[in-house]
Amino acid sequence: MKIAKDINIKNRRATFDYAISDTYTAGIVLTGTEIKSIRLGKASLADTFCYVFNHEVWVKNMYIAPYFYGTYNNHSDRRERKLLLSRKEIRDIEKLASTPGYTIVPLRLFISQKGYAKMVIGVGRGKKEYDKRQSIKERDDRRDMARAFRR
Repeated sequence: MKIAKDINIKNRRATFDYAISDTYTAGIVLTGTEIKSIRLGKASLADTFCYVFNHEVWVKNMYIAPYFYGTYNNHSDRRERKLLLSRKEIRDIEKLASTPGYTIVPLRLFISQKGYAKMVIGVGRGKKEYDKRQSIKERDDRRDMARAFRR
């Protein structure tokens, strides 16, 4: 069984598809069975995105598996969840996200030192195809240098 402090769920696709300019750490409003599933590592950020509605930031399409021991109180696995940020941060995110080409993307989900679920979100611009090719080339070069160093 995983220890809650070891939970670090990443959205690997986000840094490949987006050039992230600003990052923010936000709390998440969860139910009891959702936090239990996250502490077991049963969550995914694939195909997840955030949006601003009524000066609140929401995360949509985040998958949290139903808790195995949950009863009729169990949560739905892909419901919308509210993110907890300060007014200033929400204002900054709203201003950046309203710029054409920019979007709010969840980058990482983790458990804080106090035991709360936190999410790192980034505001970034979508990469073009040639930018992605450059990212792939840099990743391959780093891998080749690491192999040469080990020999």
